[in-house]
Amino acid sequence: MGSWQPRDEAESAAGWRLWLALSARVWPDASWDGTPASAVAGLREITSACAEIRSGFPGDAPVLRLVDSVVFVVSLPVELWRDDHLAVDADRAALLHSDLAGVVEHAADVRAVLAAGGGWAELESR
Repeated sequence: MGSWQPRDEAESAAGWRLWLALSARVWPDASWDGTPASAVAGLREITSACAEIRSGFPGDAPVLRLVDSVVFVVSLPVELWRDDHLAVDADRAALLHSDLAGVVEHAADVRAVLAAGGGWAELESR
């Protein structure tokens, strides 16, 4: 995935905001209604956080490479499942799980890069 070093305090804060956004719920919680649309609701929140971060920086800010990678990975399951309000069956549950697992894996990688570059790697081990 590479590395990241914030150029200044503002970019460090943006990295921290992205790290926190990726700490949010990706897997559905106990209130999940059994639909894919409900399952990807947390991903839409991550996308919104990424848009807020992106709006505060010029296009060449290094943190935006990480933001863009998150948006790219999150966009597939969001686009695929956001309007699906039918309860999942076993086959669709497996597909949904696979899509969410891909997001979880990417989020963990991005969080590790942010933690190492931002100087808060000890938080990642907790």
